[in-house]
Amino acid sequence: MIATMHPVVEWIAAALLLIAAFTLFVGALGLVRFPDFFMRLHAPTKASTLGVGGILLASMIVAASQGRIGLAELLITLFVFVTAPVSANLMAQAALHLKVKSQAPIPDGSIPEHRDID
Repeated sequence: MIATMHPVVEWIAAALLLIAAFTLFVGALGLVRFPDFFMRLHAPTKASTLGVGGILLASMIVAASQGRIGLAELLITLFVFVTAPVSANLMAQAALHLKVKSQAPIPDGSIPEHRDID
């Protein structure tokens, strides 16, 4: 038996999927196009988290229209929103520990001037 959904629910879910797909595409493009590790780390973690969140939100809306709570989708969303920033932070700390060079310009005044201490 195929359950039919209200057209408004279908349009909302479709819009969320399109937005999520665009966000995931931007994250993947950033991963390919950015020149160094730190810039590449930023794009997929932010964009992919939002993209996956959009897909899971669409899934929760469809589940709610079919009479399910969508608890699995909610738990997956919480898991992704908690683990993605933590894993990105750990990778950035590992790169800093390994002294991976960045090609980003250093802003003026961010490094204190060298002082002779006698």
